[in-house]
Amino acid sequence: MTPGQRTSYLSMAARRARPGSGSGPLEVREGAAGLAAPDVRSLLGAVPFAIAGGLATRLYMPARMTLDVDVLVAAADRPQAERALAASGCTRRGKLTIGGSTWTAPDGTTLDLLALDAPWAAEAVASAVMAPDGNPYVRLPFLVLMKLVASRVQDLADISRMLALADADGLARTRALVAGHRPDDAEDLESLIRLGRLEAGQTGKGTT
Repeated sequence: MTPGQRTSYLSMAARRARPGSGSGPLEVREGAAGLAAPDVRSLLGAVPFAIAGGLATRLYMPARMTLDVDVLVAAADRPQAERALAASGCTRRGKLTIGGSTWTAPDGTTLDLLALDAPWAAEAVASAVMAPDGNPYVRLPFLVLMKLVASRVQDLADISRMLALADADGLARTRALVAGHRPDDAEDLESLIRLGRLEAGQTGKGTT
């Protein structure tokens, strides 16, 4: 989705949204119990990584169905990560257009290895939050940044739902990160915050 298409989509969504029509109260928060993901560490060994994608959104909003595992590594660690996956019995299926490769784990799980060359990718991995399942997960601001880059309809929906439930500190950190790395997306970010809060029935609470 191009920036222009995204802006048009957000305008349409805002027109059609109704207060209180979105997700219910937050069920899973950062570090909360009940989070579970495949044992990625056993596949990657010593390679630094952080789980992203649909699995990571469960730390910041009610869970949604996802069929694969997105694993973020720094671009410099991609060769080591791919060697580790192959040695762990994973089967390489092909390249990812955004950078990285897709694999099938021994248990049949699809694993997308996201090796991003963005200047913030290594920091996103290094600052990951450890969840009770023993896996590191991408923190909210970096997850929003990744989803702004992808800008699929599902990504935009995830951003609005996560930020509708974020606290003031989470919003501030997200705004600062987007302003620093993708300033052209700042206006759309505010639209997503407003849309998410409208759907969550928080129209009177502001966005600051």
